[in-house]
Amino acid sequence: MHLDLKSTTARQQAADPRPVGVSSRAALSALQHRRRRSVAVGLSVLLGLALFTGSHWGEGSWPRLPIETIGLVLIVIAIVGRGWCSLYIGGRKATELVTTGPYSISRNPLYGFSFMGSLGVGLQSGSLLLGLVFLLAAMAIFLPLIAREESFLDYAMPRRFDAYRRATPLLWPRPSLWRTPEELTVRPSLFLRTLSDGLPFILAWPLFGGIDALQSGGLLPVLLRWP
Repeated sequence: MHLDLKSTTARQQAADPRPVGVSSRAALSALQHRRRRSVAVGLSVLLGLALFTGSHWGEGSWPRLPIETIGLVLIVIAIVGRGWCSLYIGGRKATELVTTGPYSISRNPLYGFSFMGSLGVGLQSGSLLLGLVFLLAAMAIFLPLIAREESFLDYAMPRRFDAYRRATPLLWPRPSLWRTPEELTVRPSLFLRTLSDGLPFILAWPLFGGIDALQSGGLLPVLLRWP
């Protein structure tokens, strides 16, 4: 069956005392803009760090090659996973509580894939420790935003969201909860936007290769070597 956003929203408003109005959508939009700014600042800091640090392991060595390969696999999974999530959530976050597909097994699967991609980006440096730094930085940026978004949902749809929060894990998926509609109404522009938002992940591959080449050529000083 097709998802009817208007009827779904009407049922939610009947079940919950607070309607999802223009001000609520504006508040969520502000949170999303704040998220983009936070990501931009965080990436700038991390890339600045990566410019002057390097892997303890030599290029093509046994520890380094698997680390970089695993990182690339994580990046690909993150991009595909984020696109998958957007098929269900795209354009609906401010009007309804999405609880199907990846959102039936985790309340924040899109952020979960972003954490995976952040770890993959850091691993492109060939360093396990720098990969962990990238992951922790992503968590420091996104976890407070997750809390704010859930506060918004708790205000806008208190009864439905409380039941959803009690039944569904915050991040780590519970596959036994999986459910999905037979059909989805997809907004291609939002799907493509989510895919484009994932481009910085895949760009990490040539970027770290370029940084390594500049460091090897002596054009960038290496102030610290990460294991």
